[in-house]
Amino acid sequence: MSSQPIIQTFSSDSKQRMTVPVITVEGFFKKHAEALQLKLEGSRVGFRRRIREPTINRPGLALAGFYTYFAEKRVQVLGAAEQSYLKNLSTRQRKARFRALCAQKIPCIVASRGFHLAPELLAIAESASVAVFRTPMITMKFINAATIALELDFSPTLTEFGSMVDILGVGVLIRGASGVGKSECVLGLIERGYSLVSDDVTRIKSIEGRELMATAPELTRYHMEVRGIGIINVVSVFGIGAIRNEKRLDLVVTLKDWQELEEVDRIGLDRELYEILKIQVPHITIPVRPGRDIARLIEVAAMDQKLKGLGVNGAVEFNEKLLDLMKTRET
Repeated sequence: MSSQPIIQTFSSDSKQRMTVPVITVEGFFKKHAEALQLKLEGSRVGFRRRIREPTINRPGLALAGFYTYFAEKRVQVLGAAEQSYLKNLSTRQRKARFRALCAQKIPCIVASRGFHLAPELLAIAESASVAVFRTPMITMKFINAATIALELDFSPTLTEFGSMVDILGVGVLIRGASGVGKSECVLGLIERGYSLVSDDVTRIKSIEGRELMATAPELTRYHMEVRGIGIINVVSVFGIGAIRNEKRLDLVVTLKDWQELEEVDRIGLDRELYEILKIQVPHITIPVRPGRDIARLIEVAAMDQKLKGLGVNGAVEFNEKLLDLMKTRET
């Protein structure tokens, strides 16, 4: 008997639906205007243009006429340096340089530090259908904040058919065939004081390729469907402490009918992983049969996962003790 766990990986299946984010200037403005202190300058034009890269560009070289390499897919920010350079040009040169910038396929322009673009430059941007915004934020602070916001917006998102619960800080996604008892398990966990993240449909986002964050679709947030009862509002029934807007995904639990399983792992040495958006998450399969308290089993699985995160693995410890005992008897 080996002391090392066997790792099995389960890749994405047909119950996952991945979406490719499309970020428009309008979406960026509506979502982040308050946090980034953005205000629209001039006319409402170019709002349908797409932001195609999740970062920011300062077009200093472009304003100097160098376009051999130009990040046209990014939001363009005019800071103090760019504004000073434009002011030092003649009116004819300033218009020509700014017109050349707006002729590129840029999404939009943001003037930082509260600078106002000259009326003639706003007119050029409007004629080229390029939206211009203004923010009082210092240029580097705006770039850092906007880059973080865009990174989240561009994170790949996937829809998984399953319910998500926060158990003692462990985010657990509960999967299974229709009618296997997922909602009943979630209700049992909520009654024990844990929090619902999503019911039946869970949206999962990859954060910088290192962790997964789960949330509920806007339409079904804070609600559950219970067969025989219908749609219930979890906040109204159980209180505000029974819900969470989002939670990191730490464990995937698949519920399966006992008769569908050819073999059941009784020790827990075989470590299973479930792959979502190229990130592998610990995975266990729990057999379902009449009389079993599945909610309690999921609770124990979450607590065991929390222990494993602290370096405590009961199955490995038991296996090592068994191997030591076998060696002692052999000698």
